[in-house]
Amino acid sequence: MAGVNDPESVAEHSWRTSLIASVIAKLEGADPARAAFLAVWHDTQETRTGDVNHLGKKYAPAGDPQAVTADQTAGMPDVLASAIRELVAEYEAKDSPEAVCARDADKLECMLQGIEYKAQGYANAQRWIDNSRARLTTGTGRRLADELLAQGPLDWLRNALGEKA
Repeated sequence: MAGVNDPESVAEHSWRTSLIASVIAKLEGADPARAAFLAVWHDTQETRTGDVNHLGKKYAPAGDPQAVTADQTAGMPDVLASAIRELVAEYEAKDSPEAVCARDADKLECMLQGIEYKAQGYANAQRWIDNSRARLTTGTGRRLADELLAQGPLDWLRNALGEKA
């Protein structure tokens, strides 16, 4: 959607989302390990469906995550299949503090990726940044978003090297 030539992979997105989920959960008083675990599994359906963007969903709705997960886990030992299905169901239902934190982490990671793309010259990423920011629901997610927006994507590196911004 932003015209990026070499976008991040699902693996990169899921890894960063998991780390962010643990931070949000810790600061929100939820279980950081559970939130990170939910985040690890949140987009596994894309191995079957691809990552359908918002425009694409207008013409071809994305597959139901729980139905895709049921298909993916068919043939697995029941204990494993049911555990994965329960994780995806919890994430999709937003029925736990950890699921809410993991979902906010997903949006915050998308926003961060948009900030990084914009810094690389992809001006169209601004809409991505704005939409991701607007979808955050936790106080921690919104505060972290404000912090990210108040600095450049490489400020952390400059600070680590003792350079002035």
